[in-house]
Amino acid sequence: MSDATVTYQCPNCNAGLVFDAAKQKFCCEFCLSEFTEVELSNTASKSTADKQKLEDDEFNEHMCEYHCPNCGADIAVEESTAADYCYYCHNPVVLTGKLSGQMKPQKIIPFKFDKASAEEKFLKYAKKKKFVPSNFFSKEQAEKIKGIYFPFWVTDADTDCNMQAKATKVRVWRVGNTEYTETSRYDIFRKGDIHFEDIVTSAFSEENKKMLEGILPYPSDSLIGFSMPYLLGFNAKKRNIEREAINGEVNGRMNNYAGQLLKGTVNGYNAVTNISTKVFVQSSNWDYTLMPIWILTYIRKGKTKAKDKTFTFAMNGYTEKIYGELPISFAKIAILFGSIILGATAILTILGGLLL
Repeated sequence: MSDATVTYQCPNCNAGLVFDAAKQKFCCEFCLSEFTEVELSNTASKSTADKQKLEDDEFNEHMCEYHCPNCGADIAVEESTAADYCYYCHNPVVLTGKLSGQMKPQKIIPFKFDKASAEEKFLKYAKKKKFVPSNFFSKEQAEKIKGIYFPFWVTDADTDCNMQAKATKVRVWRVGNTEYTETSRYDIFRKGDIHFEDIVTSAFSEENKKMLEGILPYPSDSLIGFSMPYLLGFNAKKRNIEREAINGEVNGRMNNYAGQLLKGTVNGYNAVTNISTKVFVQSSNWDYTLMPIWILTYIRKGKTKAKDKTFTFAMNGYTEKIYGELPISFAKIAILFGSIILGATAILTILGGLLL
C-alpha cells in the first residue's frame, strides 16, 4: 500500500496513529505527536472529491475481516491485526481477507472514553452486584473488554401525516329527580407535516438487537462525518442488514410517533377510539453509522461445551449507559440461604431454651 493511501499515519514520523478516546485526539506512540481531526485532515492538500475517493479506497483496502471458527462471528479489523480473540466466545480468530461491497459508513460517533476508563466503570458496576461470580469482576476479566463500533442506520424524514379517530363527549345533568345523559359522537381528523430526526435502527443481526437497543440513545450532536482514523485501536462490526429490510420497521415507528403526536392535539373529549394514522414520506435520508460500544463477554462453563452459557455485557461508549444479563453464582446464593437458615435455627434454639 502506498503512503498516499494511508492518511492515518503520523505526519511527523509516518508511524501509525491511534485514536485516544480520553484525549479525543489522534496520537503517535512513537514520536508522541497529537493531532485533532482538523489538524490531521489539513496535512493532506487534496480536493474534496479526491479526498472522498481516497477515503473510499482506503476503507476498502485497509479493512479486513476476521472469522471466528467457533461461533461464526465476522468482525471488521485493520489489516495490521494479525491475531485477536472473539469477544463473543473468547476463541482465537483468523483473518479472512478484504471487506466486500459498499461498507464504508457515512457517519460515526467516536469513543468518548478509553479502555482503562471502561475497565474501571465495569469493575465499579460489577462489584455492586452481590450474586455474580467473583471471577466475573476480576481484573483479568475486565481486561478482556473490547471497544467495538457497531453498525446502525440513522434515518431522517420529512413526512405528511394524517390521523382519523372517533371521539365521544358525555354531558350529564339533573332536572328534579330525573338524571339526563347526552352522548355526542364526533369524527376526528388531524393533518400535519412532521420532520423525523435521527431514528436509530440496528444494522446488525437480530440476536444482537436487544443488546444494541438496550444501550441507546446516543445524543444527536455526537454524530460526525465518518473518518477512518477513528477506527484506529478499535474493531468494527460490518452491517448485515440493508435499509430495505428495515424500511417497514422504520415506517412503523414513524407511524407510532405521528399517532402519539397528533393524538396529543385532541382534547376535551371523554374518549378517543378507532385511531388510524397514515404517514406519507416525502423525502428521507439514511446514514450508515458506526456507534461505539464496549463489549465484555463471560462464559459460564457447563458440564459439556454445548451447555456453556455466554453472558454479554455492553456499555455505551459515549453515554456510559449499560446493558447486560449478569451471571449468577449459585454458590453465593446457597451461602446466603445457608446463613439465613443457620441464623433462624440459632434464634429458634435460643427461644426454645427460654421457653423451657
